[in-house]
Amino acid sequence: MVGKVQRQAVPPLGAAADWTIDQAYADYSAAEHAVWSKLFHRQLAMLENRACPEFFAGLRALELRADAIPEFSELNRRLEALTGWRVVAVPGLVPDVVFFKHLSERRFCAGRFIRSPEQLDYLEAPDVFHDVFGHVPMLCDPVFADYMVEYGKGGLKADGRGLLDRLARLYWYTVEFGLTQTEEGVRIYGAGIVSSAAESCFSLESPSPHRVGFELERVMRTPYRIDDFQQIYFVIPSLAELRRITLQDFSGLYDRLAQCDDIPIAKLLDGDLVFNRGDSSYGSLPKA
Repeated sequence: MVGKVQRQAVPPLGAAADWTIDQAYADYSAAEHAVWSKLFHRQLAMLENRACPEFFAGLRALELRADAIPEFSELNRRLEALTGWRVVAVPGLVPDVVFFKHLSERRFCAGRFIRSPEQLDYLEAPDVFHDVFGHVPMLCDPVFADYMVEYGKGGLKADGRGLLDRLARLYWYTVEFGLTQTEEGVRIYGAGIVSSAAESCFSLESPSPHRVGFELERVMRTPYRIDDFQQIYFVIPSLAELRRITLQDFSGLYDRLAQCDDIPIAKLLDGDLVFNRGDSSYGSLPKA
């Protein structure tokens, strides 16, 4: 996952040269399947009238089961038939260049482990629930699937220019924490929100964060929170528009960004299309 950087150059013991591992499906315990089931049922109920139609279409197309962690080989038969993507198991966070290469070749890296019952509400590293339930349904959509390929190609170029921090912001505010306009109103498509019970509500309904229209340069100048709810969410007009906006040569954009300061996370700009002017109330609450 971009944003939590893993720079180890050599794959760990047991991993292939491309950092992939066997899912070892038979090794999952009944307790681990039960965690998947609890998370699945909780999120499915939470996402009603909150997630975008493309996410639910992907869930149906993949035929994900609520009672068991998906077996990647079975999942891939459906996913490949739809968009040519595959899910590959990895031992944890992988180096950026490895991650980007997999994306550019329509492979999504997923952790094989699942969180413990004590970690249902917060997990520092992405697990199989976040990666499969959160990310993979959107890869069933041809437009979003193509966007992810282009992001992977762009990541390989940005890595060569030392500009990954800027491109990581685009991933964070779209793939992980993106909102989109629909006929029914603003909805979730980002995997970090989709897989989080608390943030599914916070991102759409809390008065605390800003919700503003997506603008590429503005997004890439905005830092993000890695350890808490976001203070700002960006709303794309549609998946097609996201792909259109980002299908460009970023060379000129990177040159401009090099001359620009970051925009403070909680700051609104005069040109922002504001869906919600946040009151920052969450940030003022005492933390346990």
